[in-house]
Amino acid sequence: MQETTDSFDSAAEILCDELQNVVRAVPESKRATIQEIRLRLNRPLTLTDGSTALFPDTSGRIMYSPGERSAMVTQRHIYDTFRRLCGYSVYSVENEIRSGFITARGGHRVGLCGTAVCADGKITAVSDIASLNIRISRQIIGAAKELLSALYPLKGGVLIAGAPASGKTTILRDIARCLSSGESCRIMRTVVIDERGEIAGTCHGIPSNDLGLCDILNGYPKGEGIVQAVRALSPQVIVCDEIGDADDLQNVSRGFNAGAFMIASVHASSYEELCRRSFAPFLKTCGAFRTVVILDSSDHPCRIKQIIDLEKEPEAA
Repeated sequence: MQETTDSFDSAAEILCDELQNVVRAVPESKRATIQEIRLRLNRPLTLTDGSTALFPDTSGRIMYSPGERSAMVTQRHIYDTFRRLCGYSVYSVENEIRSGFITARGGHRVGLCGTAVCADGKITAVSDIASLNIRISRQIIGAAKELLSALYPLKGGVLIAGAPASGKTTILRDIARCLSSGESCRIMRTVVIDERGEIAGTCHGIPSNDLGLCDILNGYPKGEGIVQAVRALSPQVIVCDEIGDADDLQNVSRGFNAGAFMIASVHASSYEELCRRSFAPFLKTCGAFRTVVILDSSDHPCRIKQIIDLEKEPEAA
């Protein structure tokens, strides 16, 4: 597998100048494994390497516990980073802020923590931002090679399950690239419904990541995107990101009923956990997915732990 771009440097560009200088000084040997950059007000700057927290000092030297030399995050750091993240126009990303995250150029998702402003029981804004979590989006060419070898030719839809940071989006990105460009398979008309902008990392209409010959519907809600794809793009494969509830699954089944193979992701660290989700009964009967792929963990991203044929599924514990 080959990472095609320096995702670490791309994510670092989100930061204010002072913190950017700190993380750019982190040793090259660490950069490829760092998955998150966390800013917490009046706390040490924290990098996450799988399940390990790392604390750089002001010169970029890595420590494994916070100390007096740790690079500290100030209110000015968070304010300047947040403004840069918003392109200096908070109003342009109001909808994303209400959802709790902003997707930056390159597909990096930045989680926001602050004070919720509510009206009629709904969050209308987030104020007093106190922490930011930059999840580094990485394109790894070949990440889906093992999976395609096991499943091609496709007999039905594929649901990729895993814990946070286990590589779900990375696998989705690469399988879309492979299927659309005919790498180790025949070329298939592939549409990506990139609801959160993480798969393609589109900026001003141009994808930051290589998705081959995919048609990309950027920012479309799953339901509207799938309808648009079926209506106008005659897809053989539709790829979308996280299924979170029964409504998402219902939307995905529309693509299946229109004759497309559906490939999507879901949060679940095991098949047993997936079966405990509220939409599990519909998952088994809607027909949208033939195969469930369980990924390993954040310590071993993109590694396949289990492949389950839903027509021959094991009993869940």
